Amino acid sequence: MKRVLSGIYYFLPVQLVLLHFRKYQILLIFWVILLLTITGKFASHFGASSLFLAPEYLGKVSFVSMLLLGCATCVFIMMWHITTFIIHSKRIPYMGATRHAFVVYCYNNSIIPICFLDFYSTRAIRSQWVDEHASMKTILLLQFGFYLGMALIFFISFIYFFRVSRDFFKTLLTTITNPSRIREIIPYDSLDYELDVLPARSYVSGKLSIERSSDLERFHPRLMSTVLRRHHRNVIFATIVAYVMLLLMGIFMERPLLRVPAGAGFLLLFAIIMGIVGAFKYFMKSWEAIGWIIFVIGISLMVKVKLLDLRSIAYGLNYHNPEKQQPVYDYEHLHACFTPQRYAADRQQEEQRLSKWKNRVSTDSVKPPLVVVTVSGGGTRSAYWSFRTLQYIDSATGGKLFKNTVLITGASGGMIGATYWRSIHDAVQQGLLKDPWSPKYQHNVGKDLLNAIIFSFASVDLISPFNKIDIAGYSYTRDRGYAMEQELVRNTKGLLDKNIGYFSPREANGSIPLLIINGTIVNDGRRLMMSGQPLGYLTQPEYSLNSATPPIDGVDFAEFFPNQDPYNMRITSALRMNATFPYVLPVVKLPSVPRMNIMDAGLRDNFGAELADRYLYVLRDWLKENTQEVIFLDIRDTRENEVTTISDQSGSLSNMVADPLFVIQTKWEAFQSYSEGLYKDIAPYYPGGKLRFVTLQYVPKTANKIAALNFHLTQQEKDDLLQSIYDPGNQAAIDTLVKVLSPVKGH
Repeated sequence: MKRVLSGIYYFLPVQLVLLHFRKYQILLIFWVILLLTITGKFASHFGASSLFLAPEYLGKVSFVSMLLLGCATCVFIMMWHITTFIIHSKRIPYMGATRHAFVVYCYNNSIIPICFLDFYSTRAIRSQWVDEHASMKTILLLQFGFYLGMALIFFISFIYFFRVSRDFFKTLLTTITNPSRIREIIPYDSLDYELDVLPARSYVSGKLSIERSSDLERFHPRLMSTVLRRHHRNVIFATIVAYVMLLLMGIFMERPLLRVPAGAGFLLLFAIIMGIVGAFKYFMKSWEAIGWIIFVIGISLMVKVKLLDLRSIAYGLNYHNPEKQQPVYDYEHLHACFTPQRYAADRQQEEQRLSKWKNRVSTDSVKPPLVVVTVSGGGTRSAYWSFRTLQYIDSATGGKLFKNTVLITGASGGMIGATYWRSIHDAVQQGLLKDPWSPKYQHNVGKDLLNAIIFSFASVDLISPFNKIDIAGYSYTRDRGYAMEQELVRNTKGLLDKNIGYFSPREANGSIPLLIINGTIVNDGRRLMMSGQPLGYLTQPEYSLNSATPPIDGVDFAEFFPNQDPYNMRITSALRMNATFPYVLPVVKLPSVPRMNIMDAGLRDNFGAELADRYLYVLRDWLKENTQEVIFLDIRDTRENEVTTISDQSGSLSNMVADPLFVIQTKWEAFQSYSEGLYKDIAPYYPGGKLRFVTLQYVPKTANKIAALNFHLTQQEKDDLLQSIYDPGNQAAIDTLVKVLSPVKGH
């Protein structure tokens, strides 16, 4: 038994696994992240596991999507082999005596990849069966596609390395037959032997048989080290080829056929990072630490001189004005811009718009019910749920929900669904579409956005930040924000390929609701409001109008940037700013001095309640006089009375350390939900007691199976969101709306 255990311990594959844990543990982080992601222990709230277990290509999980994921997985595994070979081959100099040194190394270095693939397949099969409702025949086909993709890349890789090894071996043999030339190909080194050579007694040969390592040790170690250094150059060349291929794919990123699934994008990104680590190790050697310091300093200088700017921009907006024509973002300029006079003028203009709306919907002397819609943030989950709710209620009321809605606002993904809903009805009114309740629109809003974002992050943002494109007469840099917008345009069949000003005339005459898309100004926490109508009456509390220093807490985008062509900005850019979740999408900079940086609206108001509450208060007199009833339709992708999970882990060390650090992040939605209760307490008094709150909320079928908060939904999550409309509480709320809005019979 001792001899057997000793043989296992001194088997080269086992020694390499131990070496990875003993040296350069940082490379194992990539495997750990993948394992934690697949098991749902990492980024589970964002549904990251589905990107690997059910990858989408061209909007669906298919044989091709799994094949592409298999290709990317193989690229990642090969980069793992390449990088660790460069770093650790000096510890196995006897490997230089093998015919195909790198290929043999891959065979012996495959314990970790094989264990990962075995675990991945088990999880993927279960996920596709349970979450995607796929048949066993389909699952087997998907698994075949995955491993076929891996086989293709392995075949191409090994063909390359077999060819390189054979050609070089011939050249080396003709060289070393002349002893006088040995000193020319082997630089003098006082250390002939590596002090940390792996004590392997056996290894897997190129013929996949187990052979003794002692048979390889008859060559001089410096000679074998030289052979391995030549292999280093070959694998570095392969890394550069992979980089160039990814760069070319990034150039043509707008073509869906060339865009790999999001999980594959992550794997390619990990592969590039590992390749960079290996390249630094190879070129810098003992100077590696200093090399990394110089690299970071160089990147910092490029950012400082604006040669490299990782912040994003809003497409359609003019960034090319001289600095003196750009507004100064400070309190003095805000105070001069949003004056009491502008407040009164903008409020009067909104009252005129509401009067036009009233004339359109009122056919007799009866005052109409008025609807204000707020939607919550929550990625594609919220977009899908918000659209489902609005379309369902509108159909149930015979189209009166849309006709009676005067304002739509909110945050993040909910605004994507609500904006698409408004665009569909706008197109119907113009005769461009016929049926606003068609199921295909629900399908469109649930299409994947994450693939484009992640692919751009890997192929454009990090490795090619100098990619330019012309939009609406201006030149911009392409990044994952642009990729997200283009995918959103494709998913909605061009209905959102409009600028803000496109909807302004119909908003002004009351034929479509006013849409206020929000963002959070991270410079100071103010709200940025983007709309086709003037919003000066929402920039500050009414009580402070006569104050010398009013607390201006909101910025009307169009009025603050009059010289930057504000109404030319794409509505998708406004939606992106509104849904800029940290790191998933880049922070957006706007052309002010200093730059105004915009992130997710949910940082300030995740439910839209604060802004809607102010709107109702400012217009309270008009509402009292001209409406039968005001309906505050609150659409949430979380349950109002169940905003957080209560756990009893306060005694654990990890919670004691983590809770103070992440309490804001993990409990932010709960804090805002409690604040929304205060607005609901006081808001009914504004329009003279006419206000009615109606709340519809996503109620998952299984409490611990809530749809993920990201830009990707599985089929099970979509089904769960669709069925949530039939929850008894939601049906009661819909019945109330149907009764108030007097639906057309038969719908």
